[in-house]
Amino acid sequence: MSNQNYLRAEDVAEIMGISKAYAYKIMRKLNAELDEQGYITVSGRINRKYFMERTCYGTNEQKDGD
Repeated sequence: MSNQNYLRAEDVAEIMGISKAYAYKIMRKLNAELDEQGYITVSGRINRKYFMERTCYGTNEQKDGD
């Protein structure tokens, strides 16, 4: 999971501690936002960086001093 650019519903559910069905709902919303911005999206997957930024988890990148 750590080296993937895209997350699956199972990954989102695990990260957020929610059901897989609700994870799909969140992914559809985020993919719709990306689609409006002109990005190509993949059904059933969400870009890891965008997901982390939009869901208040920050990015996966370590910051100095963390």
